[in-house]
Parts: sequence; C-alpha cells; structure tokens
Amino acid sequence: MEYLGQYKAVYKAKAGCEDILAKSQDGGIVTAMFAYALETGIIDGAIVAGPGDEAYKPEPMIATTVDELLAARGTKYSISPNMALIKEATRSYGLDKIGIVGTPCQIQALRKAQLYPIGLRDVPDKIALALGIFCMENFPYQGLFQMVEDHCATKIDNVTKMDIGKGKFSVYTERGVNSQIPLKVTHKYEQPGCHVCLDYVANMADISTGSVGTPDGWSTVFVRSAAGEAAFNKAVEAGWIIAESMDGVKPGLELVTKLATEKITKNQSYIEHRNHAEHAALKPLRNPYI
Repeated sequence: MEYLGQYKAVYKAKAGCEDILAKSQDGGIVTAMFAYALETGIIDGAIVAGPGDEAYKPEPMIATTVDELLAARGTKYSISPNMALIKEATRSYGLDKIGIVGTPCQIQALRKAQLYPIGLRDVPDKIALALGIFCMENFPYQGLFQMVEDHCATKIDNVTKMDIGKGKFSVYTERGVNSQIPLKVTHKYEQPGCHVCLDYVANMADISTGSVGTPDGWSTVFVRSAAGEAAFNKAVEAGWIIAESMDGVKPGLELVTKLATEKITKNQSYIEHRNHAEHAALKPLRNPYI
C-alpha cells in the first residue's frame, strides 16, 4: 500500500443524486462533494476545470453555484491550470473557504504553496477542501485533438465523453459511436512532465478519487485528512454520496495498487535515467517523498 499514501478510509462510492450522475465521468464524487460542501457552507466556492471555448479544452473556473458545478462535470484529459485561480478566488471573488480539485501534481503544488505562500498572502488558510483525482498521465490539447480526430476518426466537437480504461482510450458520440485505440498509441502524446510524477492517487489531497478499482458507475474514494473525513461522512449521512465498503469489491485495491506501482516504478526509472552522468545536461528532478 506504499504507493497509495496515507488514508483514513477507502470506499466504493457514487453520487446520491441522479442529476449529478447523469453526465459525470464515473461515480460523480467530485461534483457531489463540492455540491454538498457549497450547500452546507463547508466551502463558498470551488476551483474546477470548466468548459473552454473549444471542445474538451478545459478552462479553470470558480464555481459558486451547483449549476456551475454541473456544467463542469466529466473528466478532461488535457490539463486545466486550476492553481492559477487561487489568488483570484480570494481577491476578486472574496472567497474565505475554497474548494479545489486537481491532479496529483496540482495537489502537490497546492500543499507547497500552503507551506511557502510566496505571493499568496492570506491564501493558504482559505483552502477548505482539496479533492484529488487519480492520474496516470495527461495530454496537451493538440495531442488530445489528434488522438480523437486522427486516430479515432471522430470530430472532437461530436464527442460526448472520453474515457481511459482496460488498456484503451475511448471516445463516445451522441449517435452512440464508440471509437477506441490502444493506450500504446497515446503514449507519444503524453505531457513530458508526467514522466517524472511519482503520485498516482493524489496522496496529498483531503479526498482522492478515481474510477479504477470499482465497477462501472462507481468510484474508488480515499479519505485522507480530518477535513476530508468530516466532509465526506456528512455528505454520506445527508445522502449526497452513497458509500460502501471496499471489502470484496473487484478488481478493488489490488488494481489501484498495480497501476500506482507501474506508474511510479516506470517514472522512477526515467528520473534515474535523467540523473545518469551521460545525461548530466538534464537537470535532476527531486523525489518529493524523500
């Protein structure tokens, strides 16, 4: 369990609201958690990956209503620079209790900014709930565009959902078309920075979640901090989230651990390669867990 980080509890979970589940990626945990947190005052706004001017090109946005959260549902496989809005959330929006969702690298940046708030005066103590999402890799938008339009032979404007699972990248359209390509085809489009990331499950989030490990329509949820535990348990009690034990769930934590181990060992090898004397011109990258 070394690569799964510290956690207080792990669940098979999904949103308790059908409206949230309707267009969510899997169990709709991020949308449901932020919606509950907004409605109950745990947060007064959330930084999420909202829709951009181009299809599946996310833009960070500050959601202060449930409707705005619903508009941002679904996974985007191109990075949304959510950290860029932290200061904006406090200064322009006047938020005192901020929720933020991010990939493992973004959650690491968030925690570092809280420890060393250079240029972020009065911001660190306003982070009320940080939700992390499982991440193997991400794609620059142009690469994602080529994967969809060239390899899947589908106009990106017609795509209603993208998904990665069972060794394939899949796109779905309103007409029910499902185009798939093997993940080995997508590797050349990955963000180079993803190859030095040593976190698969957002170890530093209050709550982290992803579809791996649980059946379709559900998510695996790690509750990691006291703040995350309090918010999650209240959301379950209020019916916003349905949570069940992971005991006996297939493929369960075994698959989560397998993928986390694969990512981290592969990227550790890449980092060691960069550190080799033959590649001294490349700046070594620090392991954040040492």
